[in-house]
Amino acid sequence: MLVSMAEILNRARNENYGVTAPNVQSEDTVRAVIAVAEELNAPMIINVNAFIHPDLPWFVHMIRELAEKSPVPIAINLDHGRTFDDIMLGIRSGFTSIMVDRSNMPFEDNVRETKEVVRMCKPLGISVEAELGHVGQGQNYDVDGKKNLTDPEEAARFIKETGVDCLAVAIGTAHGRYKGDPYIDFDRLAAIVKACGDTPLVLHGGSGTGDENLARAVRSGIQKVNLATDLVVSGKEELEEFIKNPNFDKWQLIPSFIRGYKNKLAHYVRLFGQENKAWIR
Repeated sequence: MLVSMAEILNRARNENYGVTAPNVQSEDTVRAVIAVAEELNAPMIINVNAFIHPDLPWFVHMIRELAEKSPVPIAINLDHGRTFDDIMLGIRSGFTSIMVDRSNMPFEDNVRETKEVVRMCKPLGISVEAELGHVGQGQNYDVDGKKNLTDPEEAARFIKETGVDCLAVAIGTAHGRYKGDPYIDFDRLAAIVKACGDTPLVLHGGSGTGDENLARAVRSGIQKVNLATDLVVSGKEELEEFIKNPNFDKWQLIPSFIRGYKNKLAHYVRLFGQENKAWIR
């Protein structure tokens, strides 16, 4: 069942659970994500980066077709739309949600450009995610984990001025593998939740942040958690174990990777309280 991301996240906020948003790279990972959603009866958000496929409209059309056939609610989100071309390609490709990422810009510029994307997407029934503050890279965590964190007052103002459906916040997570131990500013998160009212909140850089931190973040008011590195690493580890057997079946190489990917995703679905939260229209 293909739905908007706003519908999934508003339900998650009202019922106090989190939703996984795995980044996919291929048909195999798309099918793995949908299989986990169906096996655990969970709503799911499929994240796709604009650069991930040479023919994005075809790739998203394939995802839409699989989602429409599924009995569980599935949204398709353009992750980190950094340019006007990214946004327009995302709209043309058939995403049900667009993330407009202007988090490297000054506040007023971020507001102006995000507001324009909202104006384009809302009449089409497309949800809009934006980012305030900036989630950096784990390899530069000594710097990126401490600077450009989200200001609660600015977050409230940003939501009011732009009309976004959800907001990604910077509270100490980072993309990719961490160099050092992640520190999550839960006091800052509590202030952001209080300031932002009913607007769902998003956590980028879920991989490597740790189960305890992620579960607490969901309990504290995060509704969407982006995941990529952890899923791919788990698939890689399963594949490496499989090929230790010198007589491995070459036809099982990709399925072995997918098995590890699926197992890790299912772990997070259960961790966030997402299991058995699917609904029927």
